[in-house]
Amino acid sequence: MTRIADLLAAGRTYSFEFFPPKNDAELATLARTISELQPLRPSFVSVTYRGGAASRQRTFDLVSGMLHTTSLNPMAHLICVAHSRLELAEILVSLRKAGVENLMALGGDPPADPDAGPGELAYATELVELARAIGGFSVGVAAHPAGHPRSTSRDSDRDFLAAKLEMADFGVTQFFFEAADYEGLMADLARRRVRTPVLPGILPVTSLGTMGRLGPMGAAAPDWMEARLRGAHEAGGADAVRQEGIALATELCADLLKLDVPGLHFYTFNTSSATREIYAALGLGPALAATG
Repeated sequence: MTRIADLLAAGRTYSFEFFPPKNDAELATLARTISELQPLRPSFVSVTYRGGAASRQRTFDLVSGMLHTTSLNPMAHLICVAHSRLELAEILVSLRKAGVENLMALGGDPPADPDAGPGELAYATELVELARAIGGFSVGVAAHPAGHPRSTSRDSDRDFLAAKLEMADFGVTQFFFEAADYEGLMADLARRRVRTPVLPGILPVTSLGTMGRLGPMGAAAPDWMEARLRGAHEAGGADAVRQEGIALATELCADLLKLDVPGLHFYTFNTSSATREIYAALGLGPALAATG
């Protein structure tokens, strides 16, 4: 296994994000996706975590399984909410015992379970400190180009982000759709003398049904992007929307690569075809048939 901090020090990284399957059908889909993406030789892959005992175990099982049965370099997500400090320490120790060296430390959304407590740690910075105390992790944190949903102002958001990145080895952004969003974020951080690498997060939008969910997920699509996708639908239906969405994501990646970004991080939603097509269009990996 390779620490992400070391990979970033050596050059540009390319990475994918998965979520743990909830049932056998999702497991079969993810297994196929992993087998299709492995040949692209990503620098690392990350596995999300939503809190609670069940999600905790699914994330652990998926990360440890990848580590021991695939060629992938996995990173585990961990959130503060609904956990005591002792529980978080136990999770971190378990990950290290399993050989996991890469961690995404997140504050997390308030738990949906009304019986779940808020947890002892309130901020991702506290989780970073705990991971450092346990030792052995390369630690990443989240960045929001549009500002964290719970931030009171852009300036305060950037101040908190700068402090968080100073403690971490790298950052990964929430998805966004214009290279200027990333440029603005990095300019704000540069003014705060932050030099920690921040990976842009890429989400290909391949259906009109996804459009309405983007805002609640963290970043609404700009009007021009929605217009292009709706125009594609009028011209050729769902398949044309998919192709236009992949073209849009490819254009964004190309713009970001011109900015000399430290890497690209793809949100896959546990499918492979869009990522593989973007990879092929950019010449980043073998041009595999997009059958996923």
